[in-house]
Amino acid sequence: MRGMQEDEEQEREEDEERLDAVELRPGMEPLTPEEKERFLARVRAQGRSLTSAEQYALFGPPPERQDKAPTFRDVAPMEAAELRDDDLARLAANFFPELGAPAGGRSLRLVQGVIFDFDHTLAQLAQPLETPLKSGAQAAEAYMRSTGMDLPPDFAPNIVEARRFAEEKSTEEKEEHLADDALSFLLQFYGYPASRMDPQVLRQAVDIFYAPAMTAWRLAAGAKQVLETLRADGCKLALLANYNCDRVFQRTIDYLGLRPYFDVCLCSAAVEYRKPDPRFFQIVLDRWDALPYEVVVVGDSLVDDVQGGLELGALTAWVSGATSPQVEQQNQLVAHQVQPDAVVHNLAELPAVVRQWY
Repeated sequence: MRGMQEDEEQEREEDEERLDAVELRPGMEPLTPEEKERFLARVRAQGRSLTSAEQYALFGPPPERQDKAPTFRDVAPMEAAELRDDDLARLAANFFPELGAPAGGRSLRLVQGVIFDFDHTLAQLAQPLETPLKSGAQAAEAYMRSTGMDLPPDFAPNIVEARRFAEEKSTEEKEEHLADDALSFLLQFYGYPASRMDPQVLRQAVDIFYAPAMTAWRLAAGAKQVLETLRADGCKLALLANYNCDRVFQRTIDYLGLRPYFDVCLCSAAVEYRKPDPRFFQIVLDRWDALPYEVVVVGDSLVDDVQGGLELGALTAWVSGATSPQVEQQNQLVAHQVQPDAVVHNLAELPAVVRQWY
């Protein structure tokens, strides 16, 4: 009996030495199944758990965790709920009474206002522009001569040419060249000293030059009815135009009876930058306390009006149809890359288009 006990004691010591060797040298061959079983029996007899080192020595490293791949299911797209002003007001009253009414009576709908272009959008010329410009230049030349100014012979065509050149430079440089400056530069080019120029005479000559063109404008069919409809719908209205003489532009607005419809009537000569410069549109946004996507820009030019509105972040409506030769050429050049949000073939269609965005 004593010999058997001594043999078991010796076997236990050999097992411990072998396990110690495995723990110290984990790179050697693993234990055989019989050796593992004897070792586990001894651990259970001692009433203890395996240490991490012992588990690693016996069974090797734990298996790597396999993360379950996430599953996704397709969700059908949902259509946006159409909410009217009264729906939103009822929701606010029932669920968010702390919001109260919109500040300053501000509408909860998307479109807050419409920014119009003037020429070939709200108004059309009753005759080709060259006709009133020619008669206006002749009248301006006669007036300047009557004040004692010594002008070259047949000076009137140069006034028309100076106006055309200033407009081209304004378009190219995106900065307005004023009508008064254009006439002053023209006189200096022909040798008339600036020291002898009377600013009041030059100002009056410019007004006379543009007078026939000012009275040649006619409102587009149904223009006032469109403006009345939009205002009745709660839209604010603004009028922005690229024009090189603000006082003549403002007289034209009054001549056509448009001023009562608009919160803002402004031309580029008043600020000296032109559409599509976003600073021009920003004047209206600041006055209305509106964000770009809350306004609609309407005009006949894909460059000045539509592209300017898109770059601003506004909705845009292009009024197709008769326009000036310069704008027609520009429209053809950019038609493939400038896409308005809506196309209006007749101004009377505009209120229905804008209502779709309310």
